[in-house]
Amino acid sequence: MKVYLNGNQIVDCKWLTMNHGMLYLRGKEINDMAYTTNTYGNPEADILLIQTADDHDMELIEKEISYIREYTGGRDFCLITVKVDDWNKDLSPWPASAVFGNEDFGEGAPETLDFLLKKVLLPCDPDTARRRRIYLGGYSLAGLFALWAGCRTDAFDGIAAASPSIWFPGFAEYMRNNVPQTKAVYLSLGDREEKTRHPLMSQVGNVIRSSYEFLKDNGIDCVLEWNKGNHFKNPDMRTAKAFAWLMNRDQD
Repeated sequence: MKVYLNGNQIVDCKWLTMNHGMLYLRGKEINDMAYTTNTYGNPEADILLIQTADDHDMELIEKEISYIREYTGGRDFCLITVKVDDWNKDLSPWPASAVFGNEDFGEGAPETLDFLLKKVLLPCDPDTARRRRIYLGGYSLAGLFALWAGCRTDAFDGIAAASPSIWFPGFAEYMRNNVPQTKAVYLSLGDREEKTRHPLMSQVGNVIRSSYEFLKDNGIDCVLEWNKGNHFKNPDMRTAKAFAWLMNRDQD
């Protein structure tokens, strides 16, 4: 495990503690952005999966890895998870009002993307990097972040957006003005996610359908898969299916 604060690795993590969602170093609260990275699978594999995550995702990560192996017939891959410190801030491209509760969305996505490009991808061995396929993905707001990142850089060969928060205010219009710079995009949604009284969340089905058509019209290999259940059902399985589609696509 590696922990980064403002892009700098904290080598001695024994002084790092977490209390009520706040990060402390030697007992002093850290207000800046922090990331924790973990690597799974074969670091030398030709396929690199990068996933932004929270504590709940990390609890399910071993199951997700098992599903990926199952859905790809045991293909070799490396998965790097990047656990963010503040989910609503670190993965949001711009500020927005809270949807549930009192926690508004921030504008930390540019800094998170900068971390991925400079601290996750840049240190890769050049020979390995040249032959690798690199896929960025995640679930919910992490899926939205992956889509947004694909609009900002051509560093990723594919985007795995499982049940993405594509209802995020202003994102659909943003994507239409900034076509993703990637070869392939996987989209999915639970078939009950749009069945809500919340005026913003209830539009998620219409937004993802129109986004799928937009991506196809712009020459991006894209699929939209509907899963059974609401937004909170089987996130590990849904994320695994997203990554597996991109990996299997390479074999077709």
